[in-house]
Amino acid sequence: MNRLRHVAPLLVLAALAACSRSEEKPPEVIRPVLSVVIEPKTVETFGFAGSVEPQYSADLAFRLLGRVVSRDVKVGDLVTKGTTIAALDPTALELAVQASKADLSNAQAQFINAAASEDRQRQLLASANTSQATFDAAKQARQAAEAGVERANAALAKSQEQLGYARLFSDFDGVVTATGAEVGQTVSAGQTVVTVARTDPREAVVDIPDQLTGDLTVGMPFEVVLQSLPTIKTQARLREIAPQSEGATRTRRVKLTLVDPPTAFRLGSTITATRMTKVDPTIELPISALLEKDGSEKVWIVDPQSSSVSAREIKVASKSGGSFTVAGGLEAGMRVVTAGVHSLAEGQKVKVPEGGV
Repeated sequence: MNRLRHVAPLLVLAALAACSRSEEKPPEVIRPVLSVVIEPKTVETFGFAGSVEPQYSADLAFRLLGRVVSRDVKVGDLVTKGTTIAALDPTALELAVQASKADLSNAQAQFINAAASEDRQRQLLASANTSQATFDAAKQARQAAEAGVERANAALAKSQEQLGYARLFSDFDGVVTATGAEVGQTVSAGQTVVTVARTDPREAVVDIPDQLTGDLTVGMPFEVVLQSLPTIKTQARLREIAPQSEGATRTRRVKLTLVDPPTAFRLGSTITATRMTKVDPTIELPISALLEKDGSEKVWIVDPQSSSVSAREIKVASKSGGSFTVAGGLEAGMRVVTAGVHSLAEGQKVKVPEGGV
């Protein structure tokens, strides 16, 4: 009995201690959250894919029909003014020149004989040994022979010119960007054999949706970035915009003159041209920040003083992909939770990592 009297107080103390521990509240868990400070967007950036193209290029072609016997350049070759590009088989043209020379010699011989005959008839007429009609006929024959010489000269010049057309030359310094005929191929007059482009100036060519071209003006600045090397960029100015949109795609072809482009902007390079347009201040947030509950749309606002969150009802203007635009209910400078919005409670303490994300 004495032992029980000593043990009983100890049991009572132990029970009281256990009750005290059960009444203690566990420490509140401060949850880290991802968030963003609202900064209304006043400028919208649009990007358009395109390529670097020459501002000036020419499709070089022969002026006459013939068989190609040589083509001295290929795509990528640099050419200078006067460089031989290609040649046609000159055999028939050379024969035509020889025939024209023979015709000229014959015409010249006829003219010499006609002129001598006219001189004789003039002398005979002076001594009254021939008639005026005979002299007039001799004079007419000499004039006809003289015209024949002129025709023969013209025919020779034309045949020599045609022979010159058998060789194709570059009209300016540039680079070969395309070929349209091979050796052994018969080409018609005007058929493209090669395309030569000037290396400068270069331009970026992009297709812009028709609805985004309303405020475009000549001289408007763009930034152009190489898609293969995004760190390399240059400035450009709008040079030309198509007067009407393309029927199927509803886009307009826009040409931008590159301003002192780096050498990396080679012809054919794929680029992205961007332009910035001023817009009415708008608030755009990631869709993960939106809490849709009980028919209302809300976001969690972080109070910087108490480090707690409170739900704020908002009006959503539109949703697009992974973001939405706010029509009302928020102001610049507010910090909005952007992830885990369904697991927060009103007044819950949160921790915002350094940098706000």
